[in-house]
Amino acid sequence: MILKINQLSLDSISGVLFIAVLSSLIIFPQALGFSKGRVGSFTMPSIRLFQLNTMDEDDDSSAADEKKDGLSIAKQRRVRFFASLPQVKFQQKKLYFGDETDKDIVKTTIPNMLNYMVIPIVACVDTFWVGRLGDALALAGQSAAQQAFFTIYLLVSFIPNILAPSVASAISSGNVKEAQNRVKEALFLAIFLGAIGTVLLAFFPKFSLNMMVLSRDAPAMEYAVPYLRLRALALIPALVTSTGFAAFRGLLDTVTPLKVSLAANLFNLIADPLLIFGVAGPLGAFIKGIGVRGAAIAITGSQTLSGIVFLNLLLRKKLVTLRGIFELPSWKRLRPLIVGGFTVLIRQLALNVAFLTPLSKAQSIDPSGVQAAAYGIVNQIYSIGTVCNIAMQSSAAALVPSARAKGGDDAARKIADRAFAWGTIIGTVIAILQFSALPFILPLFSTLPEVQEAVKVPALISCFVQLANGPLFAGEGVMLGLECFRDLMFSTGIGVIVMYGCLSSPLGKNLNGIMFSMLVFNVYRAFAMVAHYFKIGPLSLDRTTRKETEN
Repeated sequence: MILKINQLSLDSISGVLFIAVLSSLIIFPQALGFSKGRVGSFTMPSIRLFQLNTMDEDDDSSAADEKKDGLSIAKQRRVRFFASLPQVKFQQKKLYFGDETDKDIVKTTIPNMLNYMVIPIVACVDTFWVGRLGDALALAGQSAAQQAFFTIYLLVSFIPNILAPSVASAISSGNVKEAQNRVKEALFLAIFLGAIGTVLLAFFPKFSLNMMVLSRDAPAMEYAVPYLRLRALALIPALVTSTGFAAFRGLLDTVTPLKVSLAANLFNLIADPLLIFGVAGPLGAFIKGIGVRGAAIAITGSQTLSGIVFLNLLLRKKLVTLRGIFELPSWKRLRPLIVGGFTVLIRQLALNVAFLTPLSKAQSIDPSGVQAAAYGIVNQIYSIGTVCNIAMQSSAAALVPSARAKGGDDAARKIADRAFAWGTIIGTVIAILQFSALPFILPLFSTLPEVQEAVKVPALISCFVQLANGPLFAGEGVMLGLECFRDLMFSTGIGVIVMYGCLSSPLGKNLNGIMFSMLVFNVYRAFAMVAHYFKIGPLSLDRTTRKETEN
């Protein structure tokens, strides 16, 4: 399969790369060695990318930095690199861990992975059944409505992103009361913001779709509006589920959320074909197929069930009380959560732009809905692999602050190093598996030959995106755990600018170019995560050495 991108402009690509490099110099000068008037070297474990001569007056301090604990800097990097590699082995059909670090990561990541994977698999089932209707516009409408729903969901779900690290840190420090307060405050904000989002999507669906995804006269609007009205009813339950999941991650319990997710999504799997196509025979008079709206009812029922179960679990764990949920927290209590969440909210806004812009471009390529349907299919396939990396992000976001509260920066750095290694391995494995499975799974999503043909190359490009996702999501998890929300916001914002530059070039005029723009977006963010962690982050050895030298 040969990748072809029509009307590809070398000048456009050069401009995008220039913006990326210039933005990096402005936002992350320390990561490139240009801090405090010094020119140093940008390094990764065991790999030195470049080095420039330092000024003469810095020779003494540089020489002092060359030795630490009797080891040269180069040797320290080699030791750290090999120490970061997973230490697991199979022996007599059993999995053995070299130390507790790998055991903790695997124990939390695998249930996280399965839990996150259930959601896109069920979404793929939705797409599969809607695709059986044989109408490209129905598939495009469902894809647009789903994206509009998740845009609002991601916009108002910033609180759970900072809940897990705060709960993990509080529990590890033995402050159970603080953990209870954080969960109560997060639930209050989730329900309040969810109510606003529900009103917007349920009562103004056409306006919402027009603002985010579709033009007013888009042919897919006929299917997207009724789907979104029904889908909006699941927003508050989905946010309660997300908050409950984050609270249990903070407790380092990822098995309980997995059980809830499996039970809730089993409901959706059963209800989907029944509500979309109906039932033949005597029961047909009672269960009639209602097409795309049936898919919306099924997934809304599933998420409502999940929200109810999670709320009950939080009550049983005594992490929250019914009275506490609706009790207005004091501004003094809410202020740190809101201030910390504001930068996460800005990042979510940037990510929403990153998700919506490619979809909007795909929807406008052709009026038949073929390209939009193909993009929706690629997104479903891609998201199955992506959730595995998101699982690593969630694990790192909980394990790093927990280790730091118990053992300080050295313990947190050990977990973070290993998370990067595991993330890179997971990303590589996902890319290989997705590439191998494409010939078998692509024909399942649509019976239309033109859609099956349009989806081939974009699906191939998405495999390369998975390679970058490994270090990207591991790094984001570490930054969330260390509460580096501002730096995470900046890196995401710059990535969106880079992607928007790609989409504004001839790349944005075809589906292959749109997917290539997403590849550039993720590769840049992966670079930013690695640079931040190893050079300027709270766990950076270079930063620690500089502080020791200054003291």
